[in-house]
Amino acid sequence: MNFQFYLEKLEDSDLFKEFMKENLSAFLCSCFFSIDKKENNNQIHFDFYVPNDNKMFSFKLEGEIEKTPIETITEIPEKIPKDIDFNLEEVEKLIMTEMENKKITNKVQKIFLSLQKKKEEVLLIGTVFISSLAILRVDIDIKEKRVVSFEKKSFFDMMRIVKKDDN
Repeated sequence: MNFQFYLEKLEDSDLFKEFMKENLSAFLCSCFFSIDKKENNNQIHFDFYVPNDNKMFSFKLEGEIEKTPIETITEIPEKIPKDIDFNLEEVEKLIMTEMENKKITNKVQKIFLSLQKKKEEVLLIGTVFISSLAILRVDIDIKEKRVVSFEKKSFFDMMRIVKKDDN
């Protein structure tokens, strides 16, 4: 699964061409990738921001391409350059290597990745669901192709935090 492959698939669609014709100022602002290791129910969404209207639209790429408006925009997103490229299998290998380095032996169940640009840095921000009711938080620098942040959390740890806040 290659980023440029999906971007070209979207850009070749009639739905997207019509959208861009109507929204000349629209730009890519985020992408969402869901890699389902259990049920192979992968999802890919590309989000475009239209500054003239302060609106955002998401294009679903699995199956037939669909456009959906995004209702809530909390902040104006940064533009993601279209000339970046990465392979999701390589990203998965980066995560697996980091798991090995941290001696995490749990089995990966689902990987959620969000491509975003924050402060001039293009990152894949990931949440990885692993066996034993745990998750990994991982940030990957796309340009450098390296993990810049990695943290393991247990669902039980998160439940304790919620309970403490409720009191």
